[in-house]
Amino acid sequence: MTLSPKSLLPAATLGLSFAAACLAGTARVSPALAQDALPSINVDATRLSGTGGNAGSSSGASTNSIGIVGASTTVITSEDIARSPGQTVQDVLATVPGIQLQTLYGGVNGVGTSVDLRGFGAFATANTLILLNGRRLNDLDLAGVDLSTIPLQSIERIEVTRGNSGAVLYGDNAIGGVINIVTKTGAGTGKPIEMRVEGGGGSLNQRQGNATVTTNSGPWSTAVFGNMVKSDGYRANNALDQRNAIGEIRYSTPDLSAFLNITGDDQALGLPGPRSTKYYVNGINQLATDPRGTSTPFDYGNKQGYSVTTGFTKSLWNGAELIVDGGVRNKKQQAGFFGDPIDIFASQSYVDSTLQTWSITPRLSIKNDFFGLRSNILTGIDYYDSKYDSNRSQLKGQAPIHVYDLSQQTIGGYWQQTLGLLPTTDFSYGARIQNNRVSAQDRYDPTAPGQPFGGAQDNPLKTSETQHALHVGLEHRFTDSFAVFARAARAFRTPNVDERVGAGPHYDQFFNPISSNFALKTQTSYDVEGGFRVRAGRFELQSSIYDIHLKNEIHYNPYVGYGLNLDPTHRYGSETSASLAVSDTLRLKGGLAYTRAVFEEGQFAGNDVPLVSRVSGNAGFTWDIWQKYAVLDANVRFWGSRRMDNDQPNKQPTIPANATLDLKLSGKYDRFFWSIAVNNLFDVFYYDYAVASTTSAGVYNAYPLPGRTYMLKAGMTF
Repeated sequence: MTLSPKSLLPAATLGLSFAAACLAGTARVSPALAQDALPSINVDATRLSGTGGNAGSSSGASTNSIGIVGASTTVITSEDIARSPGQTVQDVLATVPGIQLQTLYGGVNGVGTSVDLRGFGAFATANTLILLNGRRLNDLDLAGVDLSTIPLQSIERIEVTRGNSGAVLYGDNAIGGVINIVTKTGAGTGKPIEMRVEGGGGSLNQRQGNATVTTNSGPWSTAVFGNMVKSDGYRANNALDQRNAIGEIRYSTPDLSAFLNITGDDQALGLPGPRSTKYYVNGINQLATDPRGTSTPFDYGNKQGYSVTTGFTKSLWNGAELIVDGGVRNKKQQAGFFGDPIDIFASQSYVDSTLQTWSITPRLSIKNDFFGLRSNILTGIDYYDSKYDSNRSQLKGQAPIHVYDLSQQTIGGYWQQTLGLLPTTDFSYGARIQNNRVSAQDRYDPTAPGQPFGGAQDNPLKTSETQHALHVGLEHRFTDSFAVFARAARAFRTPNVDERVGAGPHYDQFFNPISSNFALKTQTSYDVEGGFRVRAGRFELQSSIYDIHLKNEIHYNPYVGYGLNLDPTHRYGSETSASLAVSDTLRLKGGLAYTRAVFEEGQFAGNDVPLVSRVSGNAGFTWDIWQKYAVLDANVRFWGSRRMDNDQPNKQPTIPANATLDLKLSGKYDRFFWSIAVNNLFDVFYYDYAVASTTSAGVYNAYPLPGRTYMLKAGMTF
């Protein structure tokens, strides 16, 4: 049996097709704060800053100032990003141990590349919480966060906090961990105005331009970042045309700060579909003979989005701050699926969806002694109101077969406190209570053109559920250079709109239509973690082990075409990162992760969860060849074999293990800068995502990725 996108995704769940189309550093521990000062919490950027490993520090010992007490944390700085050979946010994140990538449709500019933290495979995007300046980006659909919409030059740092303790502070999606992207501001630059422009071109006819403008005048500052990318893409029907922008205005005084942040993005992408190992027309292995071709030359996915966020931080009394922020995110998606032109049975479909989320998140930060102990408290309320409307028709302009209307209101309250039990020992605990109300309905038109097999209307759903998240963590510093940490937590994830729309089955064993009701159980997880940190002179190391147990893990089966809850699953492993400054001009860095994801019970007990490599890691160096005029950066990324999507029985061949080498030579003279990067230097042929047939051995669909590519950039500041 040969699989095609249409055989995998029936008409009632075509929204997931578009979701799939949109899918797919050096570890630094912050230095200890001054002996007599509590850590400052930049709460208008992130709830994570200052919550870890500082409350009791009066010894000057090295501590973890960004993250959560007991959690392993990595911070990627703007310098790391600027010097990385990687061209996308995902490339930069892939240098963090425990992060794996899955890429669809050529991965141009990172479009279709998802980040998997701690082994969640096909549903990594729903189990990794992505934040922009401390505010959640995960939407109510399965498409996940499109990191390609964030201009790389706009990023000040990226904070990666592993494990599900972040669920206390943020709620849903923080099962594998939290990735917080903090953007640059104009504040503190000391320059009235500063501009940066950059242009570049390279393989696959890729052209890009970046521009930055920051201003600073008294308490006022602004920052605007924009970029555009165009490329023909690696595959046929793989062209990308994309524009992104982030702008912010900020007002800052000692006792009051306020900001207004606006983002926008516009993206048009061709969807080339997979390459089959047994093409149904002639049995030819497309993956081997024509990896850059397409069987879907007319499929496409377009997306437009914007967000507006505003807020303020006000000092109430010494050590206490009120932080209030809120905003709106809007995302529109259109996708056309026309199938293989030579397949007379190919169905056509068009998806037009709109997702809008309003939010307000007031909170209180209190940094005062608590019964004689140094204390940091962060407590607040989160309210989110999301609405999703999706029209599913045969062709654009025709009457929709299904019109799905879903809404979700979420309100949660949380408390997290960090206590300095001793000058060398910090303890934290926290809890969240969250209520989710969901309303869903389907309007089905049996007379609409192209409705399949008679079809069926899904039954409406109205439900309200209360969930909770818990965290407890401990860190102890034996010496200035050695610390140990441990934590335990509970988290949850509610089903998203695509999973609810796809809840099935939609047909019985005789192919008679069955009405679904959007119902899926909430996923819960329990995890524990422990590790140590070393910081001795120019050497840094962090290592930890973890164990995660999940119940009712939510999974969309691409072969049968509906969502379901899995039998209990189990994840465990270890993550280690290290860096060594050999000299003032040469630094070595690397990381290694062992990740196991297995079914714990049920018919697949003991089998690997698909799309998770057991071993992954990276190694590289940074060498200042000639001061700042010539700098060489190199990074090798490697990953082990992984089971294909849809291969829960573990009977099909695995996606092969592989490795790539990326190089970047860059320099700066006065106001001018340049770089040339070569990715996948040895032209390795590889793919990291494939879907297996459940009936035919050795038959699967894969999404091949580019071989050797280069990118040349040059620009100036003024």
